[in-house]
Formats: sequence, structure tokens, C-alpha cells
Amino acid sequence: MIDSATRLTSLLAAFAAALLLAPVAGQAAPVDMNGLYEQLADPDNPHWDRAESDILREWSKSGSPTMDLLLKRGREAIEAGDTTAAIEHLTALTDHAPDFAEGWYSRAMAYYRAGLYGPSLADLRHVLDLNPHHFAALTGLGTILEESGAPEDAMKAYRAALALNPHQDNVRQALERLEKDAEGVEI
Repeated sequence: MIDSATRLTSLLAAFAAALLLAPVAGQAAPVDMNGLYEQLADPDNPHWDRAESDILREWSKSGSPTMDLLLKRGREAIEAGDTTAAIEHLTALTDHAPDFAEGWYSRAMAYYRAGLYGPSLADLRHVLDLNPHHFAALTGLGTILEESGAPEDAMKAYRAALALNPHQDNVRQALERLEKDAEGVEI
């Protein structure tokens, strides 16, 4: 026969285990990023746009409301054409959240809009070190390389972007244009 103290101890242990294993209220289940990347990379997937939206949304989550606010303010400044303010907000973000790839990507876009290709390239490379699936960073890299007169390198970046997200018509058109130009050049 089990005494009441043993029974109470067992019930408390079971309750504690249930609390530890139960999801916290409001906490979402982890997102299967690899599954989303596979869905996006499938050229025949009719729902690729949903996978792309889910990926972009997940990439924009820093895990900190303060860092998310810096990202939002930086992006708003880019849209408003205030690259100086954008770079300031996004530099604060990258300083405080150096492992948050989207902060680096957004700052790269601000640098690009300001005509600062060197810093933009450096940030894009940092993004790709943190997140090799970042098709938008590869597209940005291709754009800068193309505009800088490095068509072979631009084509490599565009091909890599299309391997991750084959649904980017603008990237496909840029690649086709560069390939056509390269066909006319004797080696």
C-alpha cells in the first residue's frame, strides 16, 4: 500500500514533468525551415509563394522585440529613401544581434541604395555565411557584381539564387541576358 506522502510526491513529480514538456502558452511550434526550403526549391510546386512568404517571415524574426523594432525602422527608412537613417538603425541592429542574418541583409540593401557597393558586398557575404539559403542575398550579390562589370561572377550568384528559389522571374531574366551577352564574346 502506497502512503499518502509517496502518492503526493509522485503526483507532484508527474505534474512538474507535464509542465516542463508542455508548450508555453502562445509559443508556436518550431518551423520546419528545411521543409520550406524544399518546397520553395521545387519548380513545380504550385504553392511556392506560401513557402516563400513563410521563409521571409521566419527570417525577419530576431527573437527580440527591440531588435525587431530596429529592423522595422531600418526597412522603413530604406523605403522612405533615407539611407543614412537606415544604415544607422541597421548598424545598431548588427552590433547588438551579430548572428541575425536579416539585419545584415537589410543593411546591405541600405548600403546598395546609398551607392556604397563595397560595404554592401561585405554585408551580403556575411549574410551568406550566417544563412546560405538566403536567395535574396545571392540576388543582391549578382546585381552588384553585374553592375560592377563582373558578369561571370554575377551569373554564378544568379544561378545559386535560382537553385534556392527558381520562381524569381527577374533573376531568370537577368541570367538569360548575361548568358546571351556571354555567347557573343569570343574566349
